[in-house]
Amino acid sequence: MKHPGAMMSFELKGGLQSGKNFIDKLQMCVRAVSLGTCDTLLSHPASMTHFGVPKEKREQYGISDSLIRMSVGIENLEDILNDLEQALN
Repeated sequence: MKHPGAMMSFELKGGLQSGKNFIDKLQMCVRAVSLGTCDTLLSHPASMTHFGVPKEKREQYGISDSLIRMSVGIENLEDILNDLEQALN
């Protein structure tokens, strides 16, 4: 690995359930509450790390029900993209 990894976040249409469904459908990418290994890791804060925080507070912090956080790892790019695509379908 010659360059730093990428951290990003994105929102899905459909709210809380869409985030849960997406995370549950991942096959290769790892569901995790901490984004810090060389694997591609994704988290759905509204149902994981911030589950106990009232929705109004989460939204004040920019954490929507459908927010997904992703730390891109060192796997083959096509494998990552294929996993994300199948989880979205």
